Amino acid sequence: MPDIIHLLPDSVANQIAAGEVVQRPASAVKELLENSIDSGARNIQLIIKNAGKTLIQVIDDGCGMTETDARLCLERHATSKITKVDDLFNLKTMGFRGEAVPSIAAVSQMEIKTKVAGADLGTHLTLEGSEVKSQEYCQCSKGTQISVKNLFFNIPARRNFLKSNPIETKHIIEEFVRIALIHPEVVMSMHNDSNEVYRLPKGNFRQRIVNLNGNKFDQRLVPVKESTDIVSVEGFVGKPEFARKTRGEQYFFANARYIRSPYLNHAVQAAFEELLAKDHFPTYFLKLELDPAKIDINIHPTKTEVKFEEERAIYAIIRTAVRQALGRFNVAPSLDFEKEQTFELPELKKGEAIRMPNITVNPEFNPFEREKKSLQENIHFPFKREKQQDPNWETLYPEPKRSISKEDTQLKQADSDNEPAKEQAYTERKLIQLHRKYILSQLKSGIILIDQQRAHERVLWEKLKSKLETKQASSQQLLFPERLELKAQDRAILESLMGPLKKLGFSMNFKKGSELEIDGVPSEVGKQSAAKLIEETLENFQNTQNSPKDEVTLALLQHLSNRMSIKAGKKLEDEEMNQLVDELFACEMPYHLANGKPIILSYTLEELDKQFKRS
Repeated sequence: MPDIIHLLPDSVANQIAAGEVVQRPASAVKELLENSIDSGARNIQLIIKNAGKTLIQVIDDGCGMTETDARLCLERHATSKITKVDDLFNLKTMGFRGEAVPSIAAVSQMEIKTKVAGADLGTHLTLEGSEVKSQEYCQCSKGTQISVKNLFFNIPARRNFLKSNPIETKHIIEEFVRIALIHPEVVMSMHNDSNEVYRLPKGNFRQRIVNLNGNKFDQRLVPVKESTDIVSVEGFVGKPEFARKTRGEQYFFANARYIRSPYLNHAVQAAFEELLAKDHFPTYFLKLELDPAKIDINIHPTKTEVKFEEERAIYAIIRTAVRQALGRFNVAPSLDFEKEQTFELPELKKGEAIRMPNITVNPEFNPFEREKKSLQENIHFPFKREKQQDPNWETLYPEPKRSISKEDTQLKQADSDNEPAKEQAYTERKLIQLHRKYILSQLKSGIILIDQQRAHERVLWEKLKSKLETKQASSQQLLFPERLELKAQDRAILESLMGPLKKLGFSMNFKKGSELEIDGVPSEVGKQSAAKLIEETLENFQNTQNSPKDEVTLALLQHLSNRMSIKAGKKLEDEEMNQLVDELFACEMPYHLANGKPIILSYTLEELDKQFKRS
C-alpha cells in the first residue's frame, strides 16, 4: 500500500493558518497595529480604502527592521518576543507567535518598507501570496510601512463572504479604538477613503476616552481606582443616568491588552445593582494590572479570550472597586458616619478668653397653657355647624307633582314597539379608553380590548412598509434643522441604513467630520425630536450589523414604528380613538404585530357569563 500522508506545501499551510488569524480586514488591522505598538512607535497612521478590501496601510515610527529581519518576519513562527517556553508566562508584548505577518501575506499582495535608526537606506519588499516578487533598497523614514492590497485576492470564496463596506469599516474602527484607548501615549490617526476619521493627540487615559467619544462624554465618567496584591484596577465607569440599552462602551484591558470576559462584565453589572433598569447596561473603561504568570492569553489566535488564575478574587475586587467609586462620587446612596456637624465648635482666636454662655429665662412662661391652646386650635370637628339648621328645611324644596300626559303614554308605547331599533342602537360602536392604555368596544357577541400603542405601531408599520415598496415617501421639512454629533462607529452604522431611511422620508447629510444635519423627517414622526430618534435607532442597531439585509430592513421598520407610535398613558379623545380603530382594521393584519405580539383580545358573552357563574 502506498504512503498516503504527505506534507502540505507552504502556500497551502499559510492559507489555512490565515483562516484563523485573518478572518476579515479588521483582523489584519489589529495585527499590524499591535506590531507597531510593540516596535515602540510613538506615531501611527492607519489608512484604509474600500473598507480594507483594496488597501490597508499602517505607517509607524518604531524601531524598524534590518534587511534580514524583514525577510524573517515573513516566515511562520519567526518572532522577536520569546525564545523559550518560560517566556510564555511572562508576556508583556501584544504579539508573540510570529503568525500575523506571514498569514496576512499569504492572502494578499503585500508591500513592506522599513528602516532602522542610523541606517542610510531601508529595505523594500514586494510579495504576492507569500511569494517574494522583489527586494531592493529604498529611501524611507525610520520605522515600518506595511501596505496590504487586495485582501483575499487568491481566496475568492472568503472575499465573497465579507459584509458590506459600512459593516467592515465598523469592525475596523472597533479594532482601532480598542488599541488607541489603551495606548494614549501614542499619537494615532485613521483615514478611510481619503476622509479623516480620527486624529488623536498624545494624552492620558481620560483624555483619550473623551477624544474618541466627544467632549460631552467627560461629564459622564466616574474614576475607579483600587490596588491589591492580586490585581490593580484603574479606569472609569459611566454614571447610571447615561446607561444604554446595548453593550456599547464596555472595555476591559488586562496588562494593556483588550480582553473579553462575560464573567468580569457581570461583576461590573452587579456593582450597578438597583441603579440601572434591567434592560440597560453600564459604560466602563477598566484597566487590570496583574502578574503575567497568573493570566493565560495563549488560548486563541486573536488573544482576546483569557483565563485568570484567581478569577473569583478579581471578580470581587472589581465589583467592590466600582461600587465604592459610585458611592464616593455620590452616584450611589451612601451614609457618612465620620463626624457629626452639630458638635463642631469654632476655634478660639489668639488671646481670646473663654466666655460663659448666657441663658435667658422667662419666669411667666407656662408650657401647659400653650400646649392646651395649641390642642384646641388643632381639633377639627367634621360636622361642625355655625348655626342651627331650620327644622322645616324639607318645605324649602317641595317635590313638583307630575301628571301623566297623553304624549308620555304615546312615547312609552313607541318604545315598546321599537325594540329592534333599540337593540341596534345598543350595539353601535362606543369606544372607551381604559387606564389610558386600552380601548374597549362592545360587539353583538361580546367585547374587544385593543392595545392603543400596538394598534398605532401596526398602522405605522404598514405605512412605512408601503413607502419602501412604492418609493413614494413624503418628507416633512424641519423649520430648524437638527444636528447630531456621531462617533465613527455610529457613522458607519448610519451609512448602512442611509438608503432605507431616505426612502422612508428622512433627509439628512454629513457636514463636518461626523456631524449629521437632519432637515427633513417622515410626516408620521410628529413632534418627536428627529436627532433623538436617529440616535435611538443607531443604538438599537449596534449588534445587528451581521444580519441579512432583508432582516435589517424589517428590524428598522419595527423599531421606527415602535418609537413613533403613541405610548401607553396618552389620553385619547373620541375622535382619535375612532380614527385609530378605523385605520387598524384597514390594515392587512390588524390582530398581531410583525413580531407576533397580539393587538386585539376578544371575549364572548358566554365567556363572561361563565366568569360570573363560577360560584
